[in-house]
Amino acid sequence: MTTFGAIGVAGTGMTVYRKWLDAVSDNLANMNTVRPTDEAAFQARYVLAQQMGGTDGGVQVAGVALGSAEGRLVFEPSHPLADAQGYVRYPDIDMSSQMTQLIMAQRGYQANAAVVDRARETYQAALQIGRG
Repeated sequence: MTTFGAIGVAGTGMTVYRKWLDAVSDNLANMNTVRPTDEAAFQARYVLAQQMGGTDGGVQVAGVALGSAEGRLVFEPSHPLADAQGYVRYPDIDMSSQMTQLIMAQRGYQANAAVVDRARETYQAALQIGRG
């Protein structure tokens, strides 16, 4: 693989991890979104990745899977959106799972950024050798 190839592959990885970070942050921001029981709960977003063509092709976002629209019912009779029985609907999002995914996506993004930096440094060193 060439230096430019490494930068390209790492760049595709950074894109996928950035989209994963966006999805996790959206899930965390909406984990306390309350809806009436006759509406669907906020659906968590999960990024699906797939390999691009060939062994040196990198990775791309294949799509987004959505979590359950059923959510979980919580008894909060004083809530303004509560039904006659006193229930409201919350998304079924687990904070600890989302925080774990956030850390994994962050580390993956950092690793790919480090590859881009090292490939750039290698390319610059090669240019310096050519000048000397």
